[in-house]
Amino acid sequence: MKYQQKDFTEELREKIKDTELELKKHVEKLLNENKSFFAKKNLELDIDFHKEGDDPFVPGYSSSVAIGISDKTDIKGELIDLHIIKIWECERTLLGMPILKNILRSKISGELLDESFEEIKEELKEYIEDVLQEVN
Repeated sequence: MKYQQKDFTEELREKIKDTELELKKHVEKLLNENKSFFAKKNLELDIDFHKEGDDPFVPGYSSSVAIGISDKTDIKGELIDLHIIKIWECERTLLGMPILKNILRSKISGELLDESFEEIKEELKEYIEDVLQEVN
């Protein structure tokens, strides 16, 4: 869901922080539950929460969850698959194009994922199951 700078409220800030915290805890749990199972199949499972920036309402701030799967037997350790879910991203745009500098008439906006926490949990679970089926 897109938000314009005028929509940036403390309520939205809390929603972003809560969503990030919930997903960060969940991916840690997912990693603990699945890492040994993937290891038995000679696969490396890496699930990571990533955040850039300190203030969600400052352009350049972004947060996401990434699941990477690689083959342990591959010497290069190249990824078999990568799945990224963006939680929140704040950017400055001018005429719809992202820009870095504060230019007259540029706008700040943010985008928050539309899915609920339960939908994201289900998406992550299905993704892991799908990868395991493809590998077998």
